[in-house]
Amino acid sequence: MMMQAIGLMSGTSLDGLDICYANFEKQDHWTFQILKAETIPYPKDWEDRLRNSIHLSPEELLELHSEYGFYLGKKVNEFIQKYQLGNIDLIASHGHTVFHQPQKKFTLQIGDGRAIRIETGLPVIYDFRSQDVLMGGNGAPLVPIGDQLLFPQYDACLNLGGFSNISLQSKGQRIAFDIAPINIVLNKLAQKFNKNFDENGDSARQGKVHQEFLTQLNALEFYQQPHPKSLGVEWCNESIFPLLEDIETIDVLATFTEHAAYQISKVIDENKIKNILFTGGGTYNTFLIEKIRERTTAEIIIPDPEIIDYKEALIFAFMGVLRARHEINILASATGCSVDHSSGIIA
Repeated sequence: MMMQAIGLMSGTSLDGLDICYANFEKQDHWTFQILKAETIPYPKDWEDRLRNSIHLSPEELLELHSEYGFYLGKKVNEFIQKYQLGNIDLIASHGHTVFHQPQKKFTLQIGDGRAIRIETGLPVIYDFRSQDVLMGGNGAPLVPIGDQLLFPQYDACLNLGGFSNISLQSKGQRIAFDIAPINIVLNKLAQKFNKNFDENGDSARQGKVHQEFLTQLNALEFYQQPHPKSLGVEWCNESIFPLLEDIETIDVLATFTEHAAYQISKVIDENKIKNILFTGGGTYNTFLIEKIRERTTAEIIIPDPEIIDYKEALIFAFMGVLRARHEINILASATGCSVDHSSGIIA
């Protein structure tokens, strides 16, 4: 059994649209091959619109939901034409998260899958999170199904994106949860110093850690809560940014990087992880990786850039394949939902 799928992922840090075209095959177990992958940076107007979507009126948000769906469809068409792709069984689109409040039973990822379908003429699976939230889950993290079935050789998988999240085997089941914000905070702090992001963590490396702020950050209630648990931009606006407003120097980057490294290494050690796969844009932050390595004896595996950059888009493509086969693609042990289930709207 073999299927080809395109996965679309737009992360909270808004560094672009990840498109991944991959082949999936199941014999004794699932295997994959990334055939083509690309990150398409957002034009300034789209980046601004997506960043400000949380402040829109209901009418404006619905308009953006449709428009962004057609935009995604156009980008997929350009990707297909550029690489002369045939044999595409489906497109799986994560969409762009505007709201994520599972405690209130809602999450919203915009980019209407029906618009993608109209634009491309291909089957589209979208809105993977809402069903889980309605069923009492966190709607996140969703990638653990891919970690379990596509990357079984690692004790754990850690994604360093807008937020850091981890998935691992524990007592015979896959558990997963968000650990701490990463690029959603670091990029915003870097912008104070006229940079889009802190490349390699070079600015953080020059700063000094403010112990008082570090202690306040590490004492936040979220870090004491049991998993499963997930984070959203709303939490950062409420709990993180107010604490950092008083530091105007690059010390703010040094302090937050130290905080992120502490929280990540703490989770690695508490779970007695021997080897762990690191992916996501934060993996290129060499200073952050150094700080984590200093604090843990676990073997940290940094894969090829293709896996670092496109693992999430790859797994959403895979989730689409599982959904099309009516197989489980969300693990209750990861999201806190009552049962494993097959999620995603099919257009």
